[in-house]
Amino acid sequence: MIKKLLAVTAVAFLLGACEEPAPPPPPPPPPVHNFLVFFDFDKSTLTPRAMDIVKEAAKIAKTGENTRVTCTGHTDTAGSAAYNMALSLRRANSVKDALVREGVDAKTITVIGRGEEELLVPTKDQVREPQNRRVEIVIK
Repeated sequence: MIKKLLAVTAVAFLLGACEEPAPPPPPPPPPVHNFLVFFDFDKSTLTPRAMDIVKEAAKIAKTGENTRVTCTGHTDTAGSAAYNMALSLRRANSVKDALVREGVDAKTITVIGRGEEELLVPTKDQVREPQNRRVEIVIK
């Protein structure tokens, strides 16, 4: 009886040792890329430097590694909140249009306007701050 129990235990142990190894972990997610495009006061047109940044972002977006692009527009605190919200959306759409011209699929781009919210450089109301006049491009 003990021999039979030992034999069964040995077989069970050997069978357990033959289990398939665990599958490898999934690959890491693609990196997130961030770009900042700055604008002149009360403008939504892209400067030559801004266009260079958009082209670099488009190159990354077209690699196929990332599938979502978000363009978030911002303003400084000069002007009314309502005007700045509309201006931030114009800026974000200006960047989106440039990305599309560079070959990025429009369906992969989301446009957001933040107006005076989320200042890069905190200021009081009615302050012109160039660093706050921007569009953030995030590619995931």
